[in-house]
Amino acid sequence: MPAPISERKLANAIRVLSFDAVQKANSGHPGAPMGMADIAEVLWRKFLKHNPADPKWHNRDRFVLSNGHGSMLIYSLLHLSGYDVSVDDLKGFRQLHSKTPGHPELGYTPGVETTTGPLGQGIANAVGFAIAEKTLAAQFNRDGHNVVDHHTYAFLGDGCLMEGISHEVCSLAGTLGLGKLVFFYDDNGISIDGNVEGWFTDDTEARFESYGWQVIKVDGHDTDAITQATEQAIAETTKPSLIICKTTIGAGSPNKQGLAASHGAPLGDDEIALTRDALSWKHAPFELDDEIYEAWDAKAKGDVQQKNWDADFEAYKKAYPELAAELSRRLNGELPADFASQAQAYIQQTQEAGGDVASRKASQNAINSLQPLLPELLGGSADLAGSNLTLFKGAKGIEKDADGNYIYYGVREFGMTAIANGIALHGGFIPYVATFLMFMEYARNAVRMGALMKQRIIHVYTHDSIGLGEDGPTHQPVEQLTSLRTTPNLRTWRPCDATESASAWVEAIKSENNPSALIFSRQSLPHQARDSEQVANITKGGYVLAKEQGELQAIIIATGSEVGLAMEAYETLSANGVGVRVVSMPCAEIFVEQEASYRASVLPANIRARVAVEAAHVDYWYKFVGLDGKVIGMTTYGESAPASDLYKEFGITTDAVVEAVNSLV
Repeated sequence: MPAPISERKLANAIRVLSFDAVQKANSGHPGAPMGMADIAEVLWRKFLKHNPADPKWHNRDRFVLSNGHGSMLIYSLLHLSGYDVSVDDLKGFRQLHSKTPGHPELGYTPGVETTTGPLGQGIANAVGFAIAEKTLAAQFNRDGHNVVDHHTYAFLGDGCLMEGISHEVCSLAGTLGLGKLVFFYDDNGISIDGNVEGWFTDDTEARFESYGWQVIKVDGHDTDAITQATEQAIAETTKPSLIICKTTIGAGSPNKQGLAASHGAPLGDDEIALTRDALSWKHAPFELDDEIYEAWDAKAKGDVQQKNWDADFEAYKKAYPELAAELSRRLNGELPADFASQAQAYIQQTQEAGGDVASRKASQNAINSLQPLLPELLGGSADLAGSNLTLFKGAKGIEKDADGNYIYYGVREFGMTAIANGIALHGGFIPYVATFLMFMEYARNAVRMGALMKQRIIHVYTHDSIGLGEDGPTHQPVEQLTSLRTTPNLRTWRPCDATESASAWVEAIKSENNPSALIFSRQSLPHQARDSEQVANITKGGYVLAKEQGELQAIIIATGSEVGLAMEAYETLSANGVGVRVVSMPCAEIFVEQEASYRASVLPANIRARVAVEAAHVDYWYKFVGLDGKVIGMTTYGESAPASDLYKEFGITTDAVVEAVNSLV
């Protein structure tokens, strides 16, 4: 019988595949995969619960490569373990439409759980996975039936820990006692600019201990030490664990290991030849012994693990059939069968009830009505819950030793949003998060990442304009709506009253492959009269709210709080014989997706006299009014004063709309 293959040789398979792929692409980051190969070999071969034949098995462990620039590490692991990632896929690294893009991308590669690359956000996604696992387990597990039971593991580097988001989310993870969360820190002391001692001298051990984490320090190339540390991390169930692994970047390269030269560039043919010799690696590029594949193959083990879980779930179904059906529905991302009809009834009731109300309050009313229909709604706010009005009846905060259905994120806008991305990716929940619209800027890149990954996340943003008043320009958003609306795959709603607010919530919940931003006012907004067809047309993003009297001469387009102002102008203009209509456009992105015939029925091409009014930056609206139309809105920052004074100061008034229309007719 041949001697068992050494763990170092199995780790070296990661090293050679990684530097060969980077060299072939003439682009990439070989240093991290080479430095973390020993850690990866231990975790993936000894501990990770997964099934390469079914990458979406619900009870799998989650693995996140937060230092996503080292993507050849995860691609090598997936290939070696038996996922549908071939040698040809590795050879196609960083090429167009390949399964192996420059950074791990959700949907491109089986086994990749989240898109990573912007440093630190993978850490936050992992915290989201762990929160989702803990909360889902509390809701569905019963004595003797742990059907939700997995760990979340993440690799991270110096850059991830330098990013401020790492503080936000790791602090919260410690507070919540996420005992099934295990991080491996690649402590190699190198970033692109060189040795990090010149700019990163934090005491990482003390930092994480202060967060309430278990911290373990090991030699990142000692497989026995890594094994023992991982066992210790898994055994600690009341705290998340950070395993600080002291490693050498580019380990194995005679002339580039330990240097920034191995971080973000190919090693070069000459250095690769020397590295092969140093590793005693005799094979040609991308060639491996069968014994290496046999030792790495995780399919048989994963099949057993999944079949064992399947048997456990069958027993659970017999003992708790209703819970099992509900868990399956939620994990499959399905809405309740009667949700659409009940949600539509709520929208109609809201229209019939009428009444002036701030749209942030209308939003809370919607949450209170929809949450009992959807227990998977997992809300939270970056502080400000009393201002955002995101708490619902029966909301209970998740705590270290207490189960709940609401997350008090604290003042952590960026961390909150990236955690929500992880919660959505995990499955079983539809997360919504909230802050003032102005502070969306703190979270901007995480909003983008959710849109890039096509996740169903609901961003609630209140205090949407100069209408918030006395807090002044630091809190008054101007350019933020344009920023959100120009984000691909994101749907931005700015409703004008309670009915549009209810519709926005329902559409956001139904939107399986698009995150949504719901923009709400601080100030009270007037209720608008509508017939049933108009109520239905809200879902088309834009519709005729007030039809012209006589021949159509001009169109006013408005959103949110300015719809009421547009309606006042409509009354004045109509009384003066001007044939004007008002178009409410709560979601422009959905409107432009409608059939051309519908869009033309709302905005006829021959009517060039168009005025858009919104208390935000004017530039966005020229796509709808044309260069010969007019836009009433903001071109500067706001001021500190009561809202009514500010609208007059910046010329966002009924008289201004009337004057603009008259000048075009």
